[in-house]
Amino acid sequence: MPRPCKHRRCHSHRGDRVFKPRSIPMTRLQSIHLELSELEAMRLCDLEGLDQTQAGRRMGISRGTIQRLVSHGRAKVLEAIVENHALYIEEGAHHEDLYTE
Repeated sequence: MPRPCKHRRCHSHRGDRVFKPRSIPMTRLQSIHLELSELEAMRLCDLEGLDQTQAGRRMGISRGTIQRLVSHGRAKVLEAIVENHALYIEEGAHHEDLYTE
């Protein structure tokens, strides 16, 4: 039996929830769903320049989980950009909005 997942502390995303290519109607686009925890892991590692261990401590999860979140998140963002898909940012099942600095 697998271990239960830890809750991931993330900042609330106050911006747009959907990003799509200009001049293509949503009805003609495939959608990719980016979890808020993937966005937060990328923000901490790529934007703030934290290493994965530090980012894991801030989110309350392991370094390995951060590595997976960053890897999956980057792949989703690149696929949305390269393949002209809509990108939805959504809360995942294990998201907690408890993260304060």
